[in-house]
Amino acid sequence: MKKIVMKFGGTSVASGENIRHVANLIANYVSQGYRVVAVVSALEGVTDKLIEAAEQAKKGNRDYFREFKQKLLEEHLTAARKAIENKRIQEEMEQILKTTIDELEKVLTGIIYVGELTPKSKDYVLSFGERLSTPIVGGSLRDLELNAQFYTGGEIGIVTDSNFGEASPLMNVTKHQVKEKIEPLLEKKFVPVVTGYIAATQDDVTTTLGRGGSDYTATIIGAALAADEVWIWTDVDGLMTSDPKIVPSAKMLPELSFQEATEMTIFGAKAMHPRALEPAMEENIPVRIRNVFNPENPGTLIVKEQKIKLGDAVKAITLVKDVALVNVSGAGMVGTPGTAAKIFDILGRDNINILMISQSVSEANISFVIQRSLSERAVSTLEIALLGRGLIREVTAEDDVCVVAVVGAGMKGTPGVASRIFTAIARKGINVRMIAQGSSELNISFVVKEIDGEEAVRAIHEEFKLNKI
Repeated sequence: MKKIVMKFGGTSVASGENIRHVANLIANYVSQGYRVVAVVSALEGVTDKLIEAAEQAKKGNRDYFREFKQKLLEEHLTAARKAIENKRIQEEMEQILKTTIDELEKVLTGIIYVGELTPKSKDYVLSFGERLSTPIVGGSLRDLELNAQFYTGGEIGIVTDSNFGEASPLMNVTKHQVKEKIEPLLEKKFVPVVTGYIAATQDDVTTTLGRGGSDYTATIIGAALAADEVWIWTDVDGLMTSDPKIVPSAKMLPELSFQEATEMTIFGAKAMHPRALEPAMEENIPVRIRNVFNPENPGTLIVKEQKIKLGDAVKAITLVKDVALVNVSGAGMVGTPGTAAKIFDILGRDNINILMISQSVSEANISFVIQRSLSERAVSTLEIALLGRGLIREVTAEDDVCVVAVVGAGMKGTPGVASRIFTAIARKGINVRMIAQGSSELNISFVVKEIDGEEAVRAIHEEFKLNKI
């Protein structure tokens, strides 16, 4: 009996028809003898609406909330009516949805009265997206005569710290509790339907695992149950050699290692939350990215072993836009210990995350890449903290850049890969502004002008003949 944890993202449950399709998909696998745990995201766009509602409540905007509540209820009632045919289950679902939205109203009213939105109360508000979608999926499965029961992540035993907004699971206790709760249900041929993204502290206070945390929920459950595989159902066939909008001849990658997949997700490939791979990696549980609208396609399988074919150095190329290149320079930096630490500490205290770093051996300058929206803040913060101390001469930022990331386990120890990459883009007359490569050799990242980014991706894709995979 194969145990599969299936996670369904926002597009998979975007409408009542989609939810019915998901329920039929699950029912099909159950009929083949699979034991399935379903992990469900909020309906498409609902989490963003809840963030906005929380902000409006903080401002005391009561008028906004009346309309918001009605629209949210209607959206979910419509989805439930289309996903469920049985009138009795429909009525039961309507009652659950109304009760849940009444609870949300109380929370938002409390925020209006206090005039304050804490990370703790924000997590509670955001949990309602999944708490509204999961019962509908459960109801649709019951409509297909499956034994289905819905739970929040906290109810099945996912316990986290109190870092609201980006909580980390306490894995030892979580694995024990999830196994204890879910295994007996699977033995009785139940389909547990679990809210993605949501967990709870040891004091039973609601937390969230951060954006994209539904994938994380799925791999946590997979690790606890020692599942055969975790399937991430999305709206793409799998991970691609590149973005098909940039490279129309891009191909789906049939298999990747966890390390390669992590490199790709960090650089924006549409697949998984970077942290989500960790539980599966630790327990050596394969993860499969599949297309909910094309279930015949086996998708991309992510496994522990790195399978490297001869001459198969590069596997994928991703492009990261909306970034800025910041350069800090000055002769005073040369031979001065702690300069880099000082720069990064200043940025860290200002909540500015660094995506990529490069420093020349002369130590006369440090270049790094950050989100474009933060570039002005980063420059002014560094200027205020460091200029006039004789340490640095200037801080500059370039906003018209992008990052090209070339990924592949086969690059490790293969001579000439970097040469081929940079020769390919040089032929197109593209200038490289900055380069970074870690000692793992899984990833070569470089910065070019934004206008040249897509052309650079196409040139490398062509050079390594990735359309022939």
